[in-house]
Amino acid sequence: MRPFGIGLAAVLAILAFAPAAVSQGKKAPEISEKQRAQGMAEAPALAAAAGVACKVTDARFIGKSDDKKAKTSTSYYEVDCDSGLGFIISSVAGAPKPTVFTCIEANTPQPDGKPSSLPCKLAGNADPKSDLAPLLAAAKVQCTPEQVRGIGQSATATYLEVACQGSAQGYIVKASAPVDAAKPVDASDCMLYDDSESNIKCTLRDKASRLAVIDTYAATAANGCTVKDKKYVGVAQSGSSFFEASCTDGKGYLYKVDAGKLTQTVECAKATMIMGGCTLTDAKEAVTEQNGLYTRLAKAAKFECDVSKYGPFPSPQGKDIVELACANRPDGAVGIFGPGTASQIVDCARAPIAGFRCSFTKAEAGYKTVTADLKKLGKTECEVSNTRVIGRTAKGTTYFETACADGLKGYIIEYQPETLTPLTVIGCAFSKDCKLPGNT
Repeated sequence: MRPFGIGLAAVLAILAFAPAAVSQGKKAPEISEKQRAQGMAEAPALAAAAGVACKVTDARFIGKSDDKKAKTSTSYYEVDCDSGLGFIISSVAGAPKPTVFTCIEANTPQPDGKPSSLPCKLAGNADPKSDLAPLLAAAKVQCTPEQVRGIGQSATATYLEVACQGSAQGYIVKASAPVDAAKPVDASDCMLYDDSESNIKCTLRDKASRLAVIDTYAATAANGCTVKDKKYVGVAQSGSSFFEASCTDGKGYLYKVDAGKLTQTVECAKATMIMGGCTLTDAKEAVTEQNGLYTRLAKAAKFECDVSKYGPFPSPQGKDIVELACANRPDGAVGIFGPGTASQIVDCARAPIAGFRCSFTKAEAGYKTVTADLKKLGKTECEVSNTRVIGRTAKGTTYFETACADGLKGYIIEYQPETLTPLTVIGCAFSKDCKLPGNT
């Protein structure tokens, strides 16, 4: 998720420049019954007109100011809702719609650090951060607020910062304006804004304290990394967060984190295709070293390949599965390596049968292997020109359609996917499952 840049309306300026007649000063008087009576009589209708979606359970009339120059008067109210956040309402006489802002915004100090001149005072609004639970639940984040502050509003959105108890984690919460937990709510990790050009920043905690969590991930990975430098990489489309650490021994790692838990550790040498790769580690040197390793492993598996580049696939524990591009031949492959097990080389033409798809090498570079499989099954007249996976059978084998270069109808080969052993073959002339051009 990218941090959003917005032109925040100066809603909080109402708080900063509220007339002295309205401001209650450092020693605010007790709320009178008259203020409450007037508030309950007038504020619910104003709240509804402003779009506040709650039942007002308590209210007070704060005061009224007159602008003789503009010939307008503005009345101020505070309302407490049956659930969620409370609000301050600013109603200009004759205006079609009042202005509202949350008690979090109302209680946020002014830009010069002085207390707000229009803080919320009702008992139900005494701790606005405790009223954030519905918003955070709607945003699907687990966070008990320790500190909160109002950032401001746009025409349609309210922006708040939340710092969580027990961790350095924090969020920018984007909600509707007025805030309504029933409408879309988004919470973005503060780390998204630390190095961005957005005009929104997290200030309740510092960047260093947020990045300290990477030390925890490095310790959990238990890969011998003493962290030298670290950075937040970003969020993938899947929702996973990625962090990078460079180590004192020259190595580096990317850490994949889901729901706050480390779920994968990737060496920087193998991370060139993940989130843009590592930037804190000399990945070029690491990649060169890794190329040499995969060259040796491929040759040990009887595949003569001078590896020029590689791309890792998600691998089970104890396996290293990578696509290999070769400097000395056009047909690359997928290498499956692991200690204590025989290495396997899967050509790119048949890689989809085993559940892989090559991106460095076109499938046609390996069609000769599929042609050879047809010959093993007695079909000697077809030079394979196209292929596709049809699907897996109930018994676990895979059907693989082939087309022939001579334009005549091709075949469906049944494979054992783990070993790429061709088992049976049927002509497309006898099957309705063929879809490739020339086979229908």
